[in-house]
Amino acid sequence: MSDELAEVAARVDATWAALDDDPDAPVDVAAVERAIGALDRGEVRVAEPDGDGWVVNTWAKRAVLLYFRVRGLETTDAGPFEYHDKLPLKRGYEGLGVRVVPPATARYGAHLEPGVVLMPSYVNIGAWVGGGTMVDTWATVGSCVQIGAGVHLAGGVGIGGVLEPLQAAPVIVEDGAFIGSRCVVVEGVRVGHGAVLGAGVVLTGNTPVIDVTGVEPVEHRGVVPPRAIVIPGSRERAFRAGSYGLPCGLIIGQRTEATDDKVRLNELLRDHGSSMS
Repeated sequence: MSDELAEVAARVDATWAALDDDPDAPVDVAAVERAIGALDRGEVRVAEPDGDGWVVNTWAKRAVLLYFRVRGLETTDAGPFEYHDKLPLKRGYEGLGVRVVPPATARYGAHLEPGVVLMPSYVNIGAWVGGGTMVDTWATVGSCVQIGAGVHLAGGVGIGGVLEPLQAAPVIVEDGAFIGSRCVVVEGVRVGHGAVLGAGVVLTGNTPVIDVTGVEPVEHRGVVPPRAIVIPGSRERAFRAGSYGLPCGLIIGQRTEATDDKVRLNELLRDHGSSMS
């Protein structure tokens, strides 16, 4: 991070601390505006890779929350559509090298790398979407979500945003992952690079993701291992009123060079009663 952005981060944190002590304290509007502009241009990210893990830049999340505080409602027109909102829409897609199909919407403060394709979909403030990623029809990329390069978010996918609680980590979908139709990923789940979620998988931070490919099951929570192929499943749990199947994800295989072709992946998933789209 540059010295200038480090100063902006310090000013945002100072404003946040002042408001914590006095809710009526003045906001450093210039610092907040500079921070959101940096998020929009990709100069800073809400979360970024750090070795084998990820680090969350809490000050950037604070800037997003403060931006809502300093912005007022405005009416804007986009062709035949009228909007009344606090945040402006992202603009300049041709210069960014991004394809946007009407009526896709991305808010200012979201960063889209060259080669991104937005079908009629929604990308919220603070999100990062990597180059060559397809956000398909009616998919949503929530606030501060981090989507890698070469990802496919299929139709109707819901990637949940997170601003509060402030310490919560955003959802992260790493490079090359495929998220099948109508999947829901929320609560800071990290989907490893090249992983495949079959249609309809729902993952929260506490949803078991169980590898059933070995002699004994191996359970993960809050993370999908790289190149894992996951389908919806259920696991019996006893309650006072009886036993019921609770949702989980089942890892049924690993994505390899031999299975990278979508048709062959679909065949594998259909063998287990699911599909990618």
